[in-house]
Amino acid sequence: MSRRQHTVVDSPYGPLTLVATEGVLCGLYMVGQRHRPAEETFGDPDPEPFPEVIEQLDAYFRGELTEFTVPLHLHGTPFQRSVWEQLQRIPYGETRTYGQLAQHMGNTGASRAVGLANGKNPVGIIVPCHRVIGSTGSLTGYGGGLDRKQRLLAFEGGVPAEAALF
Repeated sequence: MSRRQHTVVDSPYGPLTLVATEGVLCGLYMVGQRHRPAEETFGDPDPEPFPEVIEQLDAYFRGELTEFTVPLHLHGTPFQRSVWEQLQRIPYGETRTYGQLAQHMGNTGASRAVGLANGKNPVGIIVPCHRVIGSTGSLTGYGGGLDRKQRLLAFEGGVPAEAALF
């Protein structure tokens, strides 16, 4: 069985729980996040695997980092992992629609499936699922809550702070 560890760090968006499998980041969860695994699955409390992750998150929150380079171990179906890979290609300060992601993946009819995979992203912020918006430009769906999504996008300059929430 894989060794799991976790630690909790503060952020401008509330406490973040970082989870590692065999020392590699596999989860970043917000308080109240939809699809947040049970606490007992996070493993032992241990900050040892996380200094680089914490350093990059701090630099991101200071506005000094626009692209994360920490190694990730993402658990999911092949389709989910392909969606999460596409999310990592959305540049800082930009957004894409679910339909655009589906089209880029070669399946224009898969926008709903892309949305479901996006919602199950286990490493929020670092795998920037907050950068995906509805076809009308509305801020639809976000496991961490629409308020956080709006604040993250405004922070990155991707949408105005008063963008429509739906």
